Amino acid sequence: MESSLGSIRTAQRRGLADEAADRVREAIFAGVVAPGDPLREVELASSLDISRGAVREGLAVLAREGLVRSGWHRGTKVIEVTAADAEEVYALRAALERLAVRSASGRATADDCAELDAQVDVIAAELTAGAEVGRLLALDIDFHDRIYRLAGNQRLLAAWQAIRSQIYLFQLTRVRLGDEQYREIVVAEHRELVRLLRAGHDSLEQAAEDHVRDAGRSLIAALAQR
Repeated sequence: MESSLGSIRTAQRRGLADEAADRVREAIFAGVVAPGDPLREVELASSLDISRGAVREGLAVLAREGLVRSGWHRGTKVIEVTAADAEEVYALRAALERLAVRSASGRATADDCAELDAQVDVIAAELTAGAEVGRLLALDIDFHDRIYRLAGNQRLLAAWQAIRSQIYLFQLTRVRLGDEQYREIVVAEHRELVRLLRAGHDSLEQAAEDHVRDAGRSLIAALAQR
């Protein structure tokens, strides 16, 4: 089955452990494995036809991404999506986004902004075509990947990559819980970010933070209604 989540992967594949991480990550994002579900090495090794050692290493990759948690004598589970976790993750992302757009603003060329506009065009086209939310979110994450790369700060990029899989899962949960606002605003909000970036406008940082915090509030509201 061809995956629409290719752009969400965070590492080039180097071996069976990375293959295991990719497969389990995609199962989590597809909802095949739900938040809170256990991930058992023996079952995964059998399903993926690889060794338990490779599975264990793959789960360690996902633990570093924040998608799974392991406890002594409690095994490994997919993280729960809670309001408390959302508060933490979106607060961190808001701070990272402010720094990312501030840094990118001083480096982005006209061609860079044109590429960001083209990415928003792709999101708009996929939205019009009725793309599944997973595809839209992968393109959304890719847009922000570009901003972080433009910032030219490798430690900032690493901090973003450490939470991007969690952000994807949280955003998926937000929409799956019935928040249709995402589809209504995704294009306009990203177009506005590119416009402010191109203009070097003073309100860019606040717009980037608001973009993130509004998403967090929407998820928390959706969780409260669950």
